Amino acid sequence: MMKVLFDTSVLVAAIVEPHPMHGQALPWLKRAKKKEFEFLISSHSLAELYAVLTTLPVNPRINPRTACHLIHEDIEASAKIIPLSLADYISTIRQMADLGLSGGCIYDALIARAANKSGADRLLTFNVDDFKRVWPEGKNIIHLP
Repeated sequence: MMKVLFDTSVLVAAIVEPHPMHGQALPWLKRAKKKEFEFLISSHSLAELYAVLTTLPVNPRINPRTACHLIHEDIEASAKIIPLSLADYISTIRQMADLGLSGGCIYDALIARAANKSGADRLLTFNVDDFKRVWPEGKNIIHLP
């Protein structure tokens, strides 16, 4: 069975109806919940998803309780969550330093680490170029939804 790891950008778009990429992301989440493929996410994405959902400028705002419920219903209940170890974090930081990359790209690199660690066949993201920059050896599995 194909393994598909979802980046946080795809999860947000799939969950938030007014998101401009909702129409592209939602079919993937629906397929994942129907178990058409193995649905994977990085453990890091749980926290990132909560942070984004609770600060999105949508009306009405997504309150913390609703965000928690959405994450549980749409993600936890059907996704295999790929944990990252201390060694994964240290290795990812070293890799970013070796690539000369700084700043927030470390978060994409952590998600890429989970994709690599899980043996994902595809990493879905709306930030393809960012992921190819932090994970050049994974460029063939990084795709738009």
